[in-house]
Amino acid sequence: MTILAALAAIIVLILLPMLGAQQPGLQSIFGTYIPYIAIVLFLGGFIYRVVKWARIPVPFRIPTTCGQQKTLPWIKSSRFDNPHGTFGVIVRMALEVLFFRSLFRNTKMEIKPGGNVVYGPNKWLWAAAMAFHYSFLIVFIRHLRFFTEPVPGFIHAVQSLDGFFEIGVPAMYLTSVLLLGAVGFLFLRRITSPQLRYISLPNDYFPLFLILGIAVTGILLRHFSKTDIESVKELAMGILSLKPVVPAGIDPLFFIHFFLVCVLFAVFPYSKLMHMAGVFMSPTRNMANNSRMKRHVNPWNKPVKFRTYEEYEDDFREKMKSADIPVEKE
Repeated sequence: MTILAALAAIIVLILLPMLGAQQPGLQSIFGTYIPYIAIVLFLGGFIYRVVKWARIPVPFRIPTTCGQQKTLPWIKSSRFDNPHGTFGVIVRMALEVLFFRSLFRNTKMEIKPGGNVVYGPNKWLWAAAMAFHYSFLIVFIRHLRFFTEPVPGFIHAVQSLDGFFEIGVPAMYLTSVLLLGAVGFLFLRRITSPQLRYISLPNDYFPLFLILGIAVTGILLRHFSKTDIESVKELAMGILSLKPVVPAGIDPLFFIHFFLVCVLFAVFPYSKLMHMAGVFMSPTRNMANNSRMKRHVNPWNKPVKFRTYEEYEDDFREKMKSADIPVEKE
């Protein structure tokens, strides 16, 4: 039911622009109003989530570690797996954000016939995650050519490198294939694993179906529909310059693709995709583990009147004597 609910939502989102783009009066809604609504929801939600996370107090050092903490001078510490300074934290964050180091070191547990528990590497998940995220990044960079005039040289370089194999006319981009394959792997992994399938919710499948729909419609637009690129760029530049205009002759398939992209932007800050910013705000990642080098006291603790043992004994000395409990003062 969770898969069907997410799939039904995507089908409805596809039908809306498919039917609406057929009406000339509704094309302006999908080409101008909805993009601005998506941008407002994205920026507003993104800022709200980041500010909310930033305001959560973290009085203690709680980084997750997998190495020796810095203690005595003759004990070698793990500088990046258990950083005790700012430089170590920066390197650790860079390895995590750019190379998904914790996912690379992740292991999976399986129960073999006979009840034996076996632990092993899980590199396929790491490879699929790397392919997905970097393909998505390159696709995003390539699409910046629609919003810039003149187009910067680095965008042309990325586009040329992505179509290096020159398969077909127009050339098939490598990231298009990798993105589809990675999304397919992540989806199959979620439905073939009983554990993952049990804990999966519709909002776990919805982003996968949404990104899959964006990728498929984008490939169809490039290799089958032959959309007028100049009209698409005119629409994009109009949105960017706050002078939106919907040129005539744009393929209705483009409005489906564009609408799905807008939906992705709109739901991004309110979904699990927000881990893009959350990884930088996580105290388990962005804090140095120097708890053995520096005493950390919770600044929000209310002052407490401590009672010393001397005061306790003064109050109960006679009763302690009658119970044969030794006292320090007679």
